[in-house]
Amino acid sequence: MEVINAIGRRKAAVARVYVSEGTGKIIINKRELDNYFPSTILQYVVKQPLNTLGVVEKYDININLKGGGYKGQSEAARLGIARALVKINAEDKPALRAEGFMTRDPRVVERKKPGQPKARKRFQFSKR
Repeated sequence: MEVINAIGRRKAAVARVYVSEGTGKIIINKRELDNYFPSTILQYVVKQPLNTLGVVEKYDININLKGGGYKGQSEAARLGIARALVKINAEDKPALRAEGFMTRDPRVVERKKPGQPKARKRFQFSKR
């Protein structure tokens, strides 16, 4: 099997995912998954699409992650893995869609507006 690639995004994070046949190794930015994400919750988030389909030990996954924080990065990786798995086998799409792994989360940081300290916060109003 050749290498299948897909892109996942979340907030400012971008994950380029490369999936090939293998033994279940997940490498992120040339580091092991448990080394890159010490938190077991984030490791679980990355593996969710694989656990849903029961193919954790079937594929080797190489991920290049850029931008964002660790939560956004883990969710970007999850989306990328889900998209790559659908490219490999299109019949898996309904199962992943039902769990919500095929949907790109559109929420991003709102821009700061001029004349305000933050996006929505206003400076204190003074009547006199």
